[in-house]
Amino acid sequence: MTKAHVDKGSPLAVFRDPEAVTVVGASADPAKWGYWLARGALKGAHRRRVYLVNARGTEIEGQRSYRSVQELPDAPGLVVLCVPAAAVPQVVTEALAKGARGFLGITAGIDRVLGREGAERDLARQIRAHGARMVGPNCLGIYDASTDLQLAWGEFSPGSLGIVSQSGQLGSELANLAADCGLGVSRFVSVGNQVDVTAEEALADLLHHEATRVVALYLESFADGRRMIATLRALRAAGKHTILLTVGASEASRRAAQSHTGALTSALDVVDAACRAAGVIRVDTPAQLVDVAQLVLSAPLPAGPRVAVVGDSGGQGAVAADLAGGHGLRVEQPAEASRQRLAEMLPPDAGLSNPIDLAGAGEQDLTTYARVVDTLLADPAVDAVTLTGYFGSYGADTPSIAGREQEVARSVAEAARRHRKPVVLHSMCRQSETIDLLRRLGVPAYHTVEAATASLASATRLVAQPGRELATPPRRAWPHALDGYLAARKLLAEVGVRFPPAIAVSTTSEVVAAAGQLRAPYVLKADWVAHKTEVGGVVLGLADADTAAKAFEEMSARRGPGRYVLEELDRRTDTVEMIVGARRDSTFGPLVMVGAGGVQAELFRDVAWELAPVDPDTAAAMLQRLRSHALLTGWRGRPAVDVAELIRTVVAVSTLICELPECDELELNPVRVGPDGVVAVDALVIRGSPHDSQEDR
Repeated sequence: MTKAHVDKGSPLAVFRDPEAVTVVGASADPAKWGYWLARGALKGAHRRRVYLVNARGTEIEGQRSYRSVQELPDAPGLVVLCVPAAAVPQVVTEALAKGARGFLGITAGIDRVLGREGAERDLARQIRAHGARMVGPNCLGIYDASTDLQLAWGEFSPGSLGIVSQSGQLGSELANLAADCGLGVSRFVSVGNQVDVTAEEALADLLHHEATRVVALYLESFADGRRMIATLRALRAAGKHTILLTVGASEASRRAAQSHTGALTSALDVVDAACRAAGVIRVDTPAQLVDVAQLVLSAPLPAGPRVAVVGDSGGQGAVAADLAGGHGLRVEQPAEASRQRLAEMLPPDAGLSNPIDLAGAGEQDLTTYARVVDTLLADPAVDAVTLTGYFGSYGADTPSIAGREQEVARSVAEAARRHRKPVVLHSMCRQSETIDLLRRLGVPAYHTVEAATASLASATRLVAQPGRELATPPRRAWPHALDGYLAARKLLAEVGVRFPPAIAVSTTSEVVAAAGQLRAPYVLKADWVAHKTEVGGVVLGLADADTAAKAFEEMSARRGPGRYVLEELDRRTDTVEMIVGARRDSTFGPLVMVGAGGVQAELFRDVAWELAPVDPDTAAAMLQRLRSHALLTGWRGRPAVDVAELIRTVVAVSTLICELPECDELELNPVRVGPDGVVAVDALVIRGSPHDSQEDR
C-alpha cells in the first residue's frame, strides 16, 4: 500500500499514523479484546513497529510479546490500554517514561475501580503534562484505512465514510450498516469518555483527511457547542458533509422553566438550531444516517425540492408521492414538453402528471425505465427522480434478463451523471447484481420507499441549509436594575421595541392621576409578577379612572403593596399575537425564538428557534416555518400585518441577549403585530450569573 500523506505536526497524528503501536493486554484468546487489538495492530506491521505486551509473555499470532512496557526495546509510540482498570495508572506511568506519544483507552470503569471520581481525568492531566494525548478511556478503538491502522474490535472495509462516535458500539453499528449497502469507512474514532481528546478535535482532524468525504457523527453531549459548530462549518467548507445522530444533547428542556420561552424549548429544538447554523443534517436512527450517507456519497445533490416519482405500479407510485410530500418535497407536474415526450413512449393509460405510472411499459421494454428517467431529468422543473417498484428485481427473479436490466441500470446512472441530478431507487428486491451495480455507479438504492424518500428529503435540506456565520455583538454593561415589567420595558425599548404608554402607580390617587394622562381603556398590572394572567396580576379593559381605581384597590388588597403599572390598552384591530423570546443554553449559548403567542402559546407550541444572533433573512425564515405564518400574510380576507417590523423585533431581541452575558432569558409575550406595526404588551427579563460565553470562544 502506498504510504498516505499524514501531517506529522498535528497533535493527533499519533492516532492516525503512529511510528509504533504497543498493545498492552494483548491476548492469544480470540474471545478477548486483547486478541482483536493485537491482530488489528499486526495488520499494520509492514508500516510501523508493533509491540505486544502480555504479562505471561505469550506468543500471539506468531509474534513474541513482552511482559511489561519496561521491557520494550524502543519507544512505545501509541499505547493501547486493554488491561484491568486497577493496572492502568502504572502502565501509563511506565509508558510515559519510555516516551509514549499517545494512549488509546479501551479499559472502562477506572474511576469506579480506583475508588475516586476524577481518576481518569488525573491520568489525562498526567499524559498531557508529558506532551502526549489520550483517546478514551471506555472506547471501542480507532481505525484509519489510509494508514493501515486498525485498533478496534471487528473488521472494517475501506471507503469514504468517516465515523466519530461517543458510543463505540453504535459507531460499530454504523460501520456494519454502511458495509451492507456497499459503503466503506475511511476513519473510525470512538471517543469514549473524552477525558482528553474530544469529539470536536476528532472532527477537526478530518478536515485534511483526503479519504473522508462524508462524516457520520454520533454524540450524546456537546461540551462546547459554538466551537463544535465552527468545526462542522469548516468541514462543510472543505467539501465534507456531516450527518448527525443524537439523543437530545442540550439541557435546555431539563431545567425548570421560568418563562414561556423556557417551557417551549425542547432539547432537539436547540440541537436542530445548531445543525442549521453548522450546515449539517440530523437524523433519528443509525439506519437513517447510513441511508442519507449513501445518497450524499454517491449521487449529485438535489438543487431543490422538486421530485418526479416514477413507478411501475400505480399504488407504489402514489405511496412514494405521498411520502415525498410529507417530507416537504414538491411533487409537481412536469413541464408540458416533458409530458408530451412521455406520452409518446408510454401506453395511453399511463399516468403522466406525477407520479408517473409506467402502466406495464417497463415490463414490455426495460429501456423504458431509462428513457423516462432521462426525460424527467432533462426537465428544468425537476430536481430529482425517485424510481419505485420492481426495477432491480428483474435479473434476480429471471436470470436470463439480468444482463439487459444491468444495461438499463447503466443508462439510468449515466443520465443522472449527465444531468447532474440524483436518481433514487426504491426496489422490491433487497439485494441483486443490478442494485449493487447502481450503487457503484452513483444511484443510491433502498429496499423501502420510506428510506428512499426520507433520504432524498434529508439531502435536499442539507443543500438548503448551508450554515451561517454567528456574529459576536459587542458586550454591554448590565444596564439599570431590571426588576419588574417597567424595567424590562425600558431595556427593550432601547433596542427599538415599542410598548403602549404606561405609568408606575402605588396608590389609588396615583392611579386616578395616571388615568388622566393616559387614553382609556386601561390595563392594570402588578409590575413584579412574571406571569400576570396566570396569577391574577393583570386586569384588562378598564373603561375609566374610577374603574381603574377600583381594580387597583382589589388587586393591591390581594397581591399586597408594591409597584403597579397603569397602561393604555392596545385597541388596534386585525392584529396577530406572537411571542418573541431568547434564552441562554449552557451548551450552545444564546438562542432566539418566535412563535404564536398569547396565553395559549404553550398549548399550540408553534415556535421556531435559531442560535442568536440572527440576521433579517434568518428571522424571516423562522417565521416561514411557523404553522401560523399564513395569519401574518393575510388570512381569509384579513389584511397582512407588518412582518418587516416583526422581523426587526426578532433580530433586536436576538442581538440583545448576546450583548448581555448576564441575561438568562428575555421574553415579549404577547407581541401584537398589526398592519401598522408591532406593540409588545408584556415583557420579562431574567438575570443570571455572568456567563463564560461559549459564543466568544
